[in-house]
Amino acid sequence: MPPANAAIHYVPAGYDTTGPKLMGRMAAGEGFLDAFLRHAGVERFYCYASERKAAEQFAGLARSVGATPVEWIPWANPTGLAKPGALYIPDPSLHDHAWRRRGRDQRAYSLTGITHTTASSGAMDMIAEFAVAPVQEWDALICTAKTVRTMVEALMDEQAAYLKGRLGAQRVPRPQLPIIPLGVDCARFAMDPAIRATQRDALGIGPDDVVFLFVGRLSFHAKAHPYPMYLALERAAQRTAKRLHLVQAGWFANDFIETAFRDGARDFCPSVTAHFLDARKPEVRFAIWQAADIFTSLSDNIQETFGLTPIEAMAAGLPSVVTDWDGYRDTVQHGEHGIRVPTLAPPPGLGVDLADAHAIGIDTYDRYCGYASQFIAVDIDATAEAYVTLINNPDLCAKLGAAARKTAQGTFDWRHVIARYQELWAELAARRAAATEFAPALGAIHWPARADPFTLFADYPSETLSLQHRLERGDFPGNLTTIVDHHLFSFAKHRLRLDLCEHVLRKVMEQSGTDLAAIGAGLNDADRALLLRNAAFLAKIGLIRVRPRGSAS
Repeated sequence: MPPANAAIHYVPAGYDTTGPKLMGRMAAGEGFLDAFLRHAGVERFYCYASERKAAEQFAGLARSVGATPVEWIPWANPTGLAKPGALYIPDPSLHDHAWRRRGRDQRAYSLTGITHTTASSGAMDMIAEFAVAPVQEWDALICTAKTVRTMVEALMDEQAAYLKGRLGAQRVPRPQLPIIPLGVDCARFAMDPAIRATQRDALGIGPDDVVFLFVGRLSFHAKAHPYPMYLALERAAQRTAKRLHLVQAGWFANDFIETAFRDGARDFCPSVTAHFLDARKPEVRFAIWQAADIFTSLSDNIQETFGLTPIEAMAAGLPSVVTDWDGYRDTVQHGEHGIRVPTLAPPPGLGVDLADAHAIGIDTYDRYCGYASQFIAVDIDATAEAYVTLINNPDLCAKLGAAARKTAQGTFDWRHVIARYQELWAELAARRAAATEFAPALGAIHWPARADPFTLFADYPSETLSLQHRLERGDFPGNLTTIVDHHLFSFAKHRLRLDLCEHVLRKVMEQSGTDLAAIGAGLNDADRALLLRNAAFLAKIGLIRVRPRGSAS
């Protein structure tokens, strides 16, 4: 059997890390796309994009790694997704795509979304919508970690309970929830003594100094609060004879946050030499790993789900000190790849006011995450002890780092992760062939909240155009081309069928008073379906006149 395939829902910003705001989801998207193009081994790549320009950009990326041919499937033509049989969506928005598919053939292809952060209102709304959207058993939301799936299941359970209480729902279908981690290009993080020497020399790091590295967005409210790290490093510096460096490679959203970080390092770990680097620069983002001895990331934020940087650290052969938090549990195995330190949170029910303030717009998403993180405690004593243990045991560091790199190469390298995606797509294809279809489209309206405006607002006009209406030439002296090129109308050109407009005008010139049924008699079904709409436009601009129904011939 050929390897399973999927069209890539391509919005360039979701797969690009060159912008000013580098987010984890962008790095993950860029890595996924590059890996898919390199490792999928399919005969043809499919780009599902809104416009040709984006498709051409996708094709350029594919050519750069020898991945051809590429076929563009426009968003306006989702029926083309039947060719690959699956659509990869870089977020949880299965619902919109499921509603569109319902108006065509629900068995034609599977939808696969993925979780990044699940704390935002947008992400949670998307997941809650699964309960009412026509998501099928042959669709999937990929969860990057066990803790993520637990959260998604809890949210869907609550939504199902509400629908049962509100509507008496007996069955609330849901997509598959496979756990597939993010990946890493291990080759890109291979150890290089020459680069290590260059990086350390540039930062003034001595051969016996110990370098701790944090990589990621530098945000105390939306990523990881640095205070526990600073305090624990200061204690470690006081308890060891080593000179310690802390490299924080990321970016600041604004001057206030940058000042807070720099002041925090000065105030809470004055014995540690602090370095701040801009990891948006590729030469920093990948090379800085070489300078480090120990990776640390004390995530305490609900916006985190998987955590890409711990597996990058594993690929770089670094031991880690991370929090026992979210997806870090699935990647950094305690005592095998590094040390996980405990975290503490309030019991359920004590954050209702935080959620409510965000829900009604009092607090932004950033503030909501920031406020929640203020009540998540990282065990500072355990962190300091972990730091001291690794500082004093270089052999242990080497052992943990070697085991980490071996696991990264065998589990998290993108070639293995892409294979798991393809196994999933093959499984979903088998489900499409056998599973019961949920909520087949029974009438003309397949998406109630996005129905045809001429159906929803059918009671607005005085009269509705029909095939029985007769047409005659209007009195307006202009011509079709001049009118549609005018600024008042040119914006709508791409929704007009000028060839059908010309056809109607010719028929009316040949026989004034002919009805639309006769005008459409020689057209194919697709063109005949659009005939009335284009005739209405001609009436709008005065090139034809529509006789009232029942008027004399």
